[in-house]
Amino acid sequence: MLECVVNVSEGRRSNLVAELQEAAGTCLLDVHSDPFHNRSVLTLGGPDEALHEGVRALAKATLARLDLSKHEGVHPRIGVLDVVPWVAFRGWPLEAAPLVPAIAARDDFARWATATLGLPCFLYGPERTLPEVRRGAWISLLPDVGPNHPHPTAGAVAVGARPPLVAYNLWVSGHRSLAQTIAASLRGPAIRALGLQVGSSVQVSCNLVDPAAVHPGAVYDAVASRVAITRAELVGLIPALVLQSIPERRWPELGLSPSQTIEARLEAAGLDRGS
Repeated sequence: MLECVVNVSEGRRSNLVAELQEAAGTCLLDVHSDPFHNRSVLTLGGPDEALHEGVRALAKATLARLDLSKHEGVHPRIGVLDVVPWVAFRGWPLEAAPLVPAIAARDDFARWATATLGLPCFLYGPERTLPEVRRGAWISLLPDVGPNHPHPTAGAVAVGARPPLVAYNLWVSGHRSLAQTIAASLRGPAIRALGLQVGSSVQVSCNLVDPAAVHPGAVYDAVASRVAITRAELVGLIPALVLQSIPERRWPELGLSPSQTIEARLEAAGLDRGS
């Protein structure tokens, strides 16, 4: 069983996001939209066949409804179907999230996306990171699968295979330059971070790529030692083991709850096969 966390370049038009949700079908576990990033994160999970079907239906709907040439937002992107990471979470972290099934799903999706949708696909995972793809796409990197030119309305897609990560945003007081300085100080093997202006507010936007080593509470405390935090936000879902590693009394402060775990959503949807 895998998870797929599809990032699409639309977070403002709720009617379009609703159409994408409907296309994703019964494997949809969570949707998070942000108008300033102009981005939605749709988390899908479940048995392999149903999951692949849901991700493909979502991809088709995304290309049918969105146009990259008309997109604007503060989040970096290379396409309307911007990122499609396949996530190995069963057994993580004790088994180091065996990536073989996720790599197979990644490669299968990339072949399908090229053959069916004409999308150029940049692969990431063990070979290289998503930031490396973003920096190099169309400059030092050509697609691993598909045409060597962008799709006219959809751009390209980064298709990945990875262990679980936690996407976590903190709104802070002060100016963007301070958020950028704090983000730079956080970056390391376990954390990727950006300091962003989101409307009239300022945000430190983080991907905790090794949340077993650095969890949201540790990031919150590191930022709070430098600046006042006005709001904390989980984007998508969190592994139950990560949540349980944080004292329960802190969950409300950190914007976390048991209902936001991958395992809880799979169980609620009847997709956990009883495990």
